[in-house]
Formats: sequence, structure tokens, C-alpha cells
Amino acid sequence: MTDSSSMVVDAAERIFKDLADPQSIIQSGSNDWRAPLWDELDAMGLPLAWVPESLGGFGLGMAEGLAVARAAGRAALAVPLVETLLAGWIAGKAGLALPQGTATVIIAGAKASAELDDTGLLRAQARGVPFASEVQSIVILAADAPGIKVAIVSREQCRIDTGQNLAGDALNNVQIDTQAQTRGKAPGLSLERALYVAATCRSLQIAGALQAILDLSVGYAKERVAFGKPIGKFQAVQQNLARLGGEVAAAVAVAESAADTLDHADVPATHTLLEVASAKIRCGEAAQTGAAIAHQVLGAIGYTEEHILHRFTLRMLSWRDDYGSEAVWAKRLGEMVRPGSGADLWQLLTAR
Repeated sequence: MTDSSSMVVDAAERIFKDLADPQSIIQSGSNDWRAPLWDELDAMGLPLAWVPESLGGFGLGMAEGLAVARAAGRAALAVPLVETLLAGWIAGKAGLALPQGTATVIIAGAKASAELDDTGLLRAQARGVPFASEVQSIVILAADAPGIKVAIVSREQCRIDTGQNLAGDALNNVQIDTQAQTRGKAPGLSLERALYVAATCRSLQIAGALQAILDLSVGYAKERVAFGKPIGKFQAVQQNLARLGGEVAAAVAVAESAADTLDHADVPATHTLLEVASAKIRCGEAAQTGAAIAHQVLGAIGYTEEHILHRFTLRMLSWRDDYGSEAVWAKRLGEMVRPGSGADLWQLLTAR
């Protein structure tokens, strides 16, 4: 992590600790914590970190924004900070200023279709859009040969179905048929690049959440006494914690490798796909395995509403499907390597 990334993450984590502490949120029994948290994030400028300075943002690099995504995962953050970061980045590529407030994104692809004609008429349908029912703006990325078109619409211009993910956060189907007043072309952007960044954000969030549940599990194993000694002294528990530590290490390593790849524009397309797909696949698998181990270590208390473990495990399990599940990315990897030889695959695997 660079010095600038470290400074941004440190500042973000202080805000998360003060205003989004999972135990305090559970004890409050309401969502009153969200407005003060967002006000503080907005005052710091984090939601606009990827927006160019010329458009009112801070123009931070790819590495800084991705580092914030991992920190948000460590806090099990239940506000659309990462989505707003992505929306600002996409809008900025088209020279558009992101409106004040929260935002989310729709990227044309497997779960979404979007058409934007030259008059500004926008027609789009999308399934499973994070926080769509709660944000102020939605940024839509539509394919348009020979380039990419970007439109920004308000939530009120959309028809949004009620829905939520495993953790209870808004996850909605969206239909749009409206005139987009704010629109533009993004010649330096592609649907693939946008999807890569979004998927890597989710991989980093999962990796961050896994780090948090490892700390929770180890701490609980040291404190919980059974048969006269901490359960962390029992070999079976130690073995589970070692397995959890291995899953966390693998997820962090592969997610950070994907983030580093996206931070370098000169990486070949095949290598980028390998890194991003591998991260989404491995982090998704680690989320499933890690959640099972953590709940086994903590036992019944980890399943209660009063304990914070579920805020992490349910969110990282939900994040697995956002911007492509393991199966989707595995299929894309298979399609990429199938035409080549074993030597080609080995060269690809050892290139970085």
C-alpha cells in the first residue's frame, strides 16, 4: 500500500470506527447512524475520491479507491460508499459531475441491458442493483459502438422493485424509460474495464470482512472457557482457526493482486481478466468457507441478532453474487484459456 493509500484508509477507518461500529449499530436498533456517517464521509470527500478535481472531486488514483473498498469490507459497511465511488469514477470518465449524495451503478451486461440514443432517451433494465432504492442517483453505463455512453438519472426517474440481500441491505431490480438530461460519451472506458473495477471492489470487501471475522474468531477462542480452559487450547478449534487464517490469507493476496493489476494500465487484457476473475472466484469460495468456520467457532452466540458476526458473514456472502458470481467468472476464464495450449496457460499463470 502506498503512503497516500495508507493516509486515506487510516482516515476512513477512523470514521468507520467512530460512526459505524457494528456493535453500536446493533444496540441502537435503528438506522439513525447512517445520516451522520454519510455526512462525515461526504465532508471528508471520500465518496468523490475517484472524481477528477475538475469535476469537484479529489482525483485520487485507482489504488486509493480500492484500498477504501477493502476498509469498508472490514467495517461491514452498510451504506453505498463503494457504489458511489464507482459511480463517480464512471461519470468522471464521461466528463460528468456526479450529483450530491449517494449513488449506485448499472453496467450493461449479463444482468443488465441499457440503450441510450442520440436524443437522450434511456431504456434500461437491471437485476440486483445494490442500494438502488436508497440512493439519490444512478449512473448507467451503456454500450454504443464505437464507444461507451454514460447517463445519470435520479432515483425518482426509475421504477425500482423492493428487494434486499442476505444482510438486509437494499438490492433491487430497476427499470428505466426516461429522458436522460445528464449524459455523455466515455471514449477511454469500456464495459469490461468498469466490470473489472466493480468486481475487484467486491473481492476486496470480502477480503476485508474475512480479516474482521478472523479477528473475532481468534478473540472469542481466547476468551471462551470450556472444561476449564479457553477453547482456543483445543486442537480441533486450533485447526479450524488455522484453516480460517489460510482462507483469509488467500483472499487478501488474490484481491490485492487484482487491485495492483488494475492500478497499472499497461497490463495485457488476458492478464487482467485472469487476475480479476481469480480474485472474484477465490474470494467467493473463501467467504463461504470462512463464514462456516467462524460460526462453528463462535457457536450459537454467533447466530444471534445481538452479536456482530452476522453483519460480516451475511454481507460477504451477499457480495459473492454482485458483478458476477464464481460460476460466471470461472466460465469466462475457461473460455479464455480453452483455445490455447498448455504452454500458453503456463506462460499466462507465471507472467506476473
